[in-house]
Amino acid sequence: MIDICKELQKGIEKKRVLQNESMRNHTSFKIGGLADYFVTVQEVEELKFVLELSEKYDIPVTVIGNGTNLLVSDKGIRGIVLKIEISSLKVIRKKDKAEITISSGYPVGKLANLAYKEELSGLEFLSGIPGSVGGALRMNAGAYGKEMKDIVVSTKYMDRNGKIKKLGVAEHKFSYRSSVFSEMKDAIILETVLEASYGKAEEIKTKVDEYREKRLESQPLDLPNAGSTFKRKGDIITAKIIDECGLKGYRIGDAAVSEKHAGFVVNLGNATAKDVLELTDYIKQKVKEEKGIEIELEVLYIGEK
Repeated sequence: MIDICKELQKGIEKKRVLQNESMRNHTSFKIGGLADYFVTVQEVEELKFVLELSEKYDIPVTVIGNGTNLLVSDKGIRGIVLKIEISSLKVIRKKDKAEITISSGYPVGKLANLAYKEELSGLEFLSGIPGSVGGALRMNAGAYGKEMKDIVVSTKYMDRNGKIKKLGVAEHKFSYRSSVFSEMKDAIILETVLEASYGKAEEIKTKVDEYREKRLESQPLDLPNAGSTFKRKGDIITAKIIDECGLKGYRIGDAAVSEKHAGFVVNLGNATAKDVLELTDYIKQKVKEEKGIEIELEVLYIGEK
């Protein structure tokens, strides 16, 4: 019988190959069962190696970034969970703008800080957004009236055959909390090119600090969560209608609607994925009954059903 752990360790250092690893350790929700194998890759060649091995032994692969928008099944994830930690950055300054080539594993919040130090404007809205650049790109993350679609120039990704391909901005098919990568399940984002304008460090920092402070004041950052639980519905603010339905504080098990922001479901300590799914189903049902509006999850549910 093939020892998959040993096979993985032929191309990845031992400490980055874990077996029967709890996904609670790798998601901001702190929820999830065991992954058969949890592998962290830091180089493109390591990524190719894992994909080749998964193809050879017919092992499913689930790719994650920083796990900030995920709800993982209590039954865990079969096969290999592949965490992308490829992290690099290059700034090219042109006459009237700058282009930032940044890898998918780069933390979004760190990017916002770097931008003001480099006196690059247009990325302030990223301040306080959790997760990695790849995840933000996949879901077209945004805040304060701006989204990733407003700053993306192009993206390189790898398919499951190890081939690297490139997309222009129009090919991303950006829409609200979605992109072409939401549908291309086999595409692994490697790096993207972002456009920024020039600005004054003090002004940029003021805006970055302002956005970060707003998040601290309005969001339940003291409790494990996966960000906004539901998508907005056109011009309708989902958190507002959930609040109007009297659901703040409503809980099932240790999953609860945040008292601070009704758009967030939080983990009060030992919430399970089952708790969260039952709670979100109840919220959807209540909103439909009282408001006649159907809302849908923004959080991505993955793993064994």
